[in-house]
Amino acid sequence: MADRPLARTSYSATADPAPKRAVLAGTHHCAVCVIGGGIAGTSAALHLAERGFDVIVLEAQQIGWGASGRSGAQVLPGVAATQEALEKLIGVDDAHKVWDVSVAGVQLVRELIARHGIDGEFAAGHMLTAVKARHDVQLRAYLEELQRRYAYHGIRYMPAAEVRSILASTRYRGALYDSNAGHLHPLKYTLGLASAAERAGVRIFEGTRAVDFAGRGPVRVRTAGGEVRCRQLVLCGDVYLGPVAPPLQGRIMAVGTCIVATEPLGAARAQALITNNAAVADTNWVLDYFRRSADQRLLFGGRISYAGFDPDRIAAATRARMIRVFPQLQDVKVQFAWGGHVAITRNRAPDFGRLNPDVYYLQGFSGHGIALAGMAGKLVSEAIAGQAERFDVFARIPHRAFPGGAALRRPALVLAMLYYRLKDLL
Repeated sequence: MADRPLARTSYSATADPAPKRAVLAGTHHCAVCVIGGGIAGTSAALHLAERGFDVIVLEAQQIGWGASGRSGAQVLPGVAATQEALEKLIGVDDAHKVWDVSVAGVQLVRELIARHGIDGEFAAGHMLTAVKARHDVQLRAYLEELQRRYAYHGIRYMPAAEVRSILASTRYRGALYDSNAGHLHPLKYTLGLASAAERAGVRIFEGTRAVDFAGRGPVRVRTAGGEVRCRQLVLCGDVYLGPVAPPLQGRIMAVGTCIVATEPLGAARAQALITNNAAVADTNWVLDYFRRSADQRLLFGGRISYAGFDPDRIAAATRARMIRVFPQLQDVKVQFAWGGHVAITRNRAPDFGRLNPDVYYLQGFSGHGIALAGMAGKLVSEAIAGQAERFDVFARIPHRAFPGGAALRRPALVLAMLYYRLKDLL
């Protein structure tokens, strides 16, 4: 059994109960073992099975227990690092390839939902909003870059008057609207990928934490109650992987983010808040993001937490930010409040690679993982099948460990985030 149930979220309250899956016991054999039952892990398993591989997934808790099942669920192209930053890291050509793969990742979400009949509640549209005049200038420059240099034309600029005709808020000075992007129900989507993987022959074990692994072709993965012997291993635990792969731990850091869901607002009131049903995020370093849910709530998230996830504290602090954007919701109650960890890298680019020729890893999505994690699963399946070109573009992105070691790196991050919060105020 899993140590802890799914977090109490509006997602877990509205998703159908998932099937109970067995805890691994004894010795099992397969071609590929995947550790982690989030979007990356279930996508990797599904795509590998569709290629004919015998796959086992080990999930320490339940499918969708981590970030994949409780996130803000915005389906976006790109990565958390800017394209300009990527060009400096890997060159212009490879930065273009990363962008193209990320755009394909958004399309992959739509394809997987349609092909496997997943009730993902996908809704198209995303608005990236400007809070300050300098943000508006930055958005216009970003739009020009995407259209001129990356030939991305699914995006356009919205002036302040148009933004205010769509969002019932006076907070924003302009926005970029991306019709290709969107949002979904992340837990339903993750559970749907797992079910599709099982139909393709994947064996999924829950409540089964990997303790360690060793060897090459075969690799031996130990758990508390048994082991898996496989030709190849894919590590998709991200921030929840723990000490299974020590070389990876210092390259990511767990950062907490918080979300609230209001009580149901009714169709008319919810639609009036965001008339085009887009997902919305601002351009602050410590950003706000929000969207409507299918059951007519407002889901509002943001902030950074370093002190745990007390629901009452989350509800009060995040609700205050929500009221700053939508003062007309002063009378509305918060029904759900939760938090969770995402893994960030120093350069905010995703960290994909190999620990040896038979052990692959996917981590460090830096809060930008709904579309990219699914695509990462597909990329690793291609690489294992001998077509590693797209995977290796990401593997060429250089990563360094966070400074300060285990004892000092979190205080250093707290100071860095305080600096960026001050920048948001200027």
